[in-house]
Amino acid sequence: MRTPNPVARDYYGILGVSRDASDDEIKRAYRKLARQFHPDVNPDPEAQEKFKDINAAYEVLSDDRKRQIVDLGGDPLAPGGGGMGGPGGPGGAGPFVGFQDIMDAFFGGAAGGSRGPRPRTRPGADAILRLELDLNETAFGVEAPITVDTAVLCTTCSGAGTAAGTHLATCEACGGRGEVQSVQRTFLGQVVSARPCTVCQGFGTTIPHPCPTCAGDGRVRTRRSLTVKIPAGVEDGMRIRLAQQGEVGPGGGTAGDLYVEIHERPHDVYSRKGDDLHCRVTVPMTAAALGTRLTIKALDSEEVVDVKPGTQPGSTLRLRARGVPHLRGTGRGDLYVHLDVRTPTKLDADQERMLRDFAKTRGEEVAELTKQGGFFSRMRDAFNGHA
Repeated sequence: MRTPNPVARDYYGILGVSRDASDDEIKRAYRKLARQFHPDVNPDPEAQEKFKDINAAYEVLSDDRKRQIVDLGGDPLAPGGGGMGGPGGPGGAGPFVGFQDIMDAFFGGAAGGSRGPRPRTRPGADAILRLELDLNETAFGVEAPITVDTAVLCTTCSGAGTAAGTHLATCEACGGRGEVQSVQRTFLGQVVSARPCTVCQGFGTTIPHPCPTCAGDGRVRTRRSLTVKIPAGVEDGMRIRLAQQGEVGPGGGTAGDLYVEIHERPHDVYSRKGDDLHCRVTVPMTAAALGTRLTIKALDSEEVVDVKPGTQPGSTLRLRARGVPHLRGTGRGDLYVHLDVRTPTKLDADQERMLRDFAKTRGEEVAELTKQGGFFSRMRDAFNGHA
């Protein structure tokens, strides 16, 4: 059994998938990481290098032939092929060729086998945009204008990449095959190997006169204005998908998707838990004792609620269906009003006398802290053993 080449890159580790991951698992891992480290989302230079590694890993693992090379311990992107060349080193001269050439003999590169030119038109990447909204907007929905900086189709060449009146030219180095073949001697005998053409980069065609607007890429970066419809009931952190509003691919390829990530601003009065709303209301001690009526301003209405006599601190009033509309289905969450009973901190002489008289009528003893023999004095006597 061949052991992995210690200098080969761990493409599975870069995408965070196991070596037996399916094609769908590899694709999902790539899309997730690409959205996280795309230069438009994360301008950190380290993130840009990470994005390059992610693309390289996906290029290798999404290609069955290149993935077989990795599984056998090679690196298909290393100089000279699999990164396991002979005495001359990768790409160097010598009686033996690199690991890539040997793999060509087994997987289609020998005897004139051809992979063909790779397409210039490729799918674009997804993009992500952060959108801040108020509670009322997330609760009831809104059509929000957004500005997106992405690659779009070059209107000068319509994605062809060529200047007006010119066309792609067949590569003279490879004859349009996108690869060049060579015959070399290995320990297995004579091997016909194929490598991507370095003149046309494997496309099989060249652009003698690139489009002056996009420099042959078929796309340009620009700022666009869109309107995204936010449904009622969305929560903080949710994403709205706009199909094919992301990056246009090279050569005018199909655009990726744009994901609008919702961020809900804190509200001055209400806090949100799911579809329920919570707020705190302070009521005077006398109002809590005697009962009162409060007018609560909900998100889209005013509600009158009764505070029953004898309401205790920390009591909660529930207003059904006055919260946030459910995102999926009908109905709304509830509004919870948490009551804080406020005790007066300063009393004048008359107010204090009336409270003491009230306490006496209820048979409640109120200790006078300023007088000798008050509550604390009696506590002290109790600890000292006095009756």
